[in-house]
Amino acid sequence: MFTLAMRSVRQRPGRFLATLLAAFLGAGIIMTFNSLYDTASRPGVDPVSSQTLTTSASVVGGYGTLLVFFAVASTMTVNVRQRAGELELLRCSGATPGQIRRMVVGEAVAVALLGAVAAIGPAMLGARALLTAFQDSGQVAESVEPSFGPVALFSGVDLTLVAAAGAAFLAVRRATRGARRRGRTRTVLAYAALGLGALSALSTFAFSATDEALMATPAYGAILLSVGFALLAPRLLKGVLDRLPLTGASGWLAVRNLRRRADHLSGILMSLILFTAVSVATLYMQGVESDAVAASGAVKSVDAKNLETLNLTVVGIIVVFVCVMLVNSLYAATAYRRREFGQQRLAGATPGQVLGTVGAEALILTAVGLFFGTVAALAGIVPFTVVRADSVLPHQGPGIWVAVGAVAATATLGTSLATARRMLRTPAVAAVGSAA
Repeated sequence: MFTLAMRSVRQRPGRFLATLLAAFLGAGIIMTFNSLYDTASRPGVDPVSSQTLTTSASVVGGYGTLLVFFAVASTMTVNVRQRAGELELLRCSGATPGQIRRMVVGEAVAVALLGAVAAIGPAMLGARALLTAFQDSGQVAESVEPSFGPVALFSGVDLTLVAAAGAAFLAVRRATRGARRRGRTRTVLAYAALGLGALSALSTFAFSATDEALMATPAYGAILLSVGFALLAPRLLKGVLDRLPLTGASGWLAVRNLRRRADHLSGILMSLILFTAVSVATLYMQGVESDAVAASGAVKSVDAKNLETLNLTVVGIIVVFVCVMLVNSLYAATAYRRREFGQQRLAGATPGQVLGTVGAEALILTAVGLFFGTVAALAGIVPFTVVRADSVLPHQGPGIWVAVGAVAATATLGTSLATARRMLRTPAVAAVGSAA
């Protein structure tokens, strides 16, 4: 099966580009931040610099690992769904489910290894630039020299391979398991995340305004709530569609297509919800914290500077990863519909109407993701602002939310429309006759 996996990668490398890109970025981020461990362990590094480097590596490295798994899982899920016919043919030819799983996992590991190896060079440059940023902000001494050692190298490669293997295994397992059992498990996890998130957000009121851990509980609450909403993404999307009064050919087709493909689009909606919740909650709470420190006339401590740097860095990583996941998933999902677009055109739809339908679908997805992501973010922002600033809502205004929404809308609309336009270049008869 491993030989078959390698042959599949060599023969059709295009289908694995999304996974390769996710592995490349993920391994690069993990190696860049875990190189701070190597730097902190160098002889002569002072305790304050060592603490800053170690804390940054542990926090962002953990986020990076989760994001790598999520990114690879998203791309592998789309890949497996689009290959359902091929995998079924292998089963009919005598391949067992275990052999198919080993083939898919072997493909993912081979592609992830290529991505991780290719990321070593950029990660070394990123590690040097990251250390320079810490030194420019006064968090690390100027005398500290960068180091890219075994911790960075082995953690980046090993974690990327493990994430790819695990994501591929789960993706192909989901494709062969019963939908009812999978739905029950997802529902239990979703409600557990929502309950824990609500408790975490409400526990913010047990802290005082000057507690160092004040920001942690509402932030975790917002994240857990967004995870709960993300796990319920198919149900949430169907619930919104049932109440959406869209008219016109494009609007009617958009609602019909989204309702039919709600389960397949759940990964895209999950990315939008998580991106909105984490970005909005983190940026607004950091803004409230900075304003409170400035109003008190106090000077930011090293720990406060570290927290601010970590918050902004984590948001930056999430923005990059979510954009990559959205672009990859939307491109694959839209390109897969070439035959569907051809059938619509043969039935009388113009290219403009097809693009209008795709645009309406992207707008609905973006609006649903922004709404539930914002609800999760507010569940963390409001308690934190009440305790820290004695106000219900932050004074930063809607600018941050508008910026986050603009990024999400640009990635979703831009990718969907650009891919659909490219698919429409194929003549309708040829598109219908091609493989889906």
